[in-house]
Amino acid sequence: MKHIVILVSGNGTNLQAILNAHHTTKITSKIIAVISNNSNAFAIKRAQLAQITTHIVSDKQYKKLELFNKILIKTVKIYNPDLIVLAGYMRILNIEFVTHYAGKILNIHPSLLPKYPGLNTHQRAIENGEKQHGTSIHFVTEQLDSGPIILQVAVPIFYTDTKHTLKMRVKYQENIIYPRVIQWFIDGRLEMRENSAWLDGKKLPNTGYKKN
Repeated sequence: MKHIVILVSGNGTNLQAILNAHHTTKITSKIIAVISNNSNAFAIKRAQLAQITTHIVSDKQYKKLELFNKILIKTVKIYNPDLIVLAGYMRILNIEFVTHYAGKILNIHPSLLPKYPGLNTHQRAIENGEKQHGTSIHFVTEQLDSGPIILQVAVPIFYTDTKHTLKMRVKYQENIIYPRVIQWFIDGRLEMRENSAWLDGKKLPNTGYKKN
């Protein structure tokens, strides 16, 4: 059985979707630890309720960036994970971390990458008059939100949308597709090679697999 470590920072809705998928056996692996940089993250409570080991590695506790990164890597290495899942983790991983776990880190980002990397994606999409928005799952590389895209799903933007209503529509899709992609990896169907995402032995296009 493959082992997963999940990094979180906030409410943990994607974490909950992953936990639910485990409960219904849609993901056949073991979540061995949940790590957060935020001691007040509700995601930590979700993990504890599921009886999963949790750790807080906070930049408030380790104020020097170099020490923070060192402790984070040390904490993750305890578990020797087969896969690291970023589920709303709001810290940028350093080069040492990303290099050490190359091809083993997944992230979900609330935009149709390469559009709108970084923060405030929903508001930016609305302000720019976009007709659609969405979410992307990608492998993590050294460049922020620029790793090989695995899967994208689009949602419409309505003229009545606020950043909150758009966020909820995107989040609904995220909760569906993230467990699906994790299972692809666990099953050995998904991998990163040649700086691209490959599914079932076929190289995915730059925009990733499109959800039906």
